[in-house]
Amino acid sequence: MSESVTKEKLVDDVKVVLRDAELLLRETAGNLGDKAKDARERLEKGVQATKERLYELQKQSAEQAKVAVKATDEFVHDHPWESVGVAFAVGALLGVLIGRR
Repeated sequence: MSESVTKEKLVDDVKVVLRDAELLLRETAGNLGDKAKDARERLEKGVQATKERLYELQKQSAEQAKVAVKATDEFVHDHPWESVGVAFAVGALLGVLIGRR
């Protein structure tokens, strides 16, 4: 499993947990004693902080992807024939592997 797939899965899982926590906070808003209200406030702060960190992670991932795309684009423009050769070799290898079936 690639690192980006793992990050995407983590982001999706965190989003689900955040939605569940927000739902819990809404449903228990008026039914709490003092200790529970304090815990609820801490949970609200934690949910908000997690949302902010998640947003920053997504923003960083997008920036890293842009850098990688730009670097790839520059490489292909600087080395067009090498890029064509690599693409041909990968295509030929895939053709051989698929042809064995």
